[in-house]
Amino acid sequence: MNREYHKWWSNHLHRDMELLIFGHAGAKVLVFPSRLGRFYEYEKLGIIHFLKDKIENGWLQLYCVDSIDAESLYCHWAHPSARIKRHTDFEKYILNEVIPFMHTKNTHDCLMSHGLSLGAFHAANIVFRHPQHFKKLVAFSGRYDLTLNVECFRDLFDGFYNEDIYFHTPTHYLPSLDCTWRLNKLREIDIILTIGREDPFLQNNEYLSSILSQKNISFQMPIWDERAHSGYYWQRMSTLYL
Repeated sequence: MNREYHKWWSNHLHRDMELLIFGHAGAKVLVFPSRLGRFYEYEKLGIIHFLKDKIENGWLQLYCVDSIDAESLYCHWAHPSARIKRHTDFEKYILNEVIPFMHTKNTHDCLMSHGLSLGAFHAANIVFRHPQHFKKLVAFSGRYDLTLNVECFRDLFDGFYNEDIYFHTPTHYLPSLDCTWRLNKLREIDIILTIGREDPFLQNNEYLSSILSQKNISFQMPIWDERAHSGYYWQRMSTLYL
């Protein structure tokens, strides 16, 4: 299996960023790790092994990016306005550095966005905001409103709210989305949102699904038994939905 390590200085983040590539051809998959996860998490969780046949046959090529959650959404010492600003910088890095890099490496016309847990938020948010880049969204165990207080998961902005937070919270901005061009682009995307029946963010996923339905945006939302929020489940989900 082809495995490549890449590292470069990001002009958008003003720091070195790392990523791993698995595979030599096929549909390109942009992979976001879980909360505070690193670019090697997907491999460490064993998911690459579960996708081995698809990767070696040239059906999928995975680009596993690093997170900067500790500098953005989970940087608790910083003011919430600075946290969301750093997150917007991360989005610029993905859009202006990672995606163009992916296209230079692989000319396949299918680009998927995929993530685990908080990575599912990253994967979904960038698709909903910039649907013109993507053909498929595969989000596992996601939370799509970071202002919620659920179980031990608190509002990541400590009650602070501004325009940036609004436009990076899918369940806030999607209900008001009325741009015909953007809606039509979203309707062309294959959307899969998986969640566990006992996951604390099941209700948030159901709310997101109701918004998508109201906008006539097709999607699938398989509900798995138990909490289904771990590598064991994500391994098995990957073979079904990627």
